Amino acid sequence: MSIPSNLLYSKDHEWVRTEDNKIIVGITAFAQEELGDIVFVELPEVGQNITANESFGSVESVKTVSDLIAPVSGTVLEINEELSDQPELVNESPYEKAWMIVIEPSDLSELESLLNAEQYEQHIQ
Repeated sequence: MSIPSNLLYSKDHEWVRTEDNKIIVGITAFAQEELGDIVFVELPEVGQNITANESFGSVESVKTVSDLIAPVSGTVLEINEELSDQPELVNESPYEKAWMIVIEPSDLSELESLLNAEQYEQHIQ
């Protein structure tokens, strides 16, 4: 399983990419493998404020429902609409096509609590 080195990771298995002072969030390949086949993704509304370490939505698989935990606080600028019709993208392309939300962060220093790829790899072993 590859863990992209250009991303940050939460202990709750979300990945984070910073782009132009925006935060793009998805779930890791490890998380989607543990969940199994994803059949439904529930995401927040655009404009909603989310808080670090709190649920912002959920993913439902054939096995279970799992909360999505916000890696940082901020305002949701965009959601990946494709996931409502194609939740299987989470299994097929967790780091590219299956990004979930774009956040305008309220405090960039929250990124400091996230793990780099090496630390995340140690966390999941």
